[in-house]
Amino acid sequence: MTFLERVCRALGDADVDYAVVGGQAVALHGVVRGTIDVDVALRWSLPMLRRAEAALRGIGLVSQLPLTAAEVFEHRDDYVANRNAWNFHDPDAPLRQVDLIIAYDLVGKQTQQIELEEGAVRVLGIDDLIDMKRRSGRAQDVADVEALCKQTE
Repeated sequence: MTFLERVCRALGDADVDYAVVGGQAVALHGVVRGTIDVDVALRWSLPMLRRAEAALRGIGLVSQLPLTAAEVFEHRDDYVANRNAWNFHDPDAPLRQVDLIIAYDLVGKQTQQIELEEGAVRVLGIDDLIDMKRRSGRAQDVADVEALCKQTE
């Protein structure tokens, strides 16, 4: 089972309303894109954030910063201004990283389920992914938008 599948299975088993976003989502939509971490957006609520934290800890990931879900939820605006994501990593395998994107809320967004070899993953729908990446304005996101738009033609 891939790291992506393990993360998505853990979140799904914990009843987290999530979607893969970022480079992994671009790749899942059919655009060749190299990336290491798994970016995940949630339906923003404290219970959802707590379940996501527990699920990630349950597969051996730890928060890069000594924070709890309650602290991230309470101080969201400060973290968005400074970090944009709450990072979890595997201390024994540093390339295994998950970023919970705290500046984005899945409410009202379209997701789709993609079947992989050992399980399904939920990914942000292509139109919402394009919109999310356009709003970012980072060079890599601009390139992703261009590639995703070609994919939809």
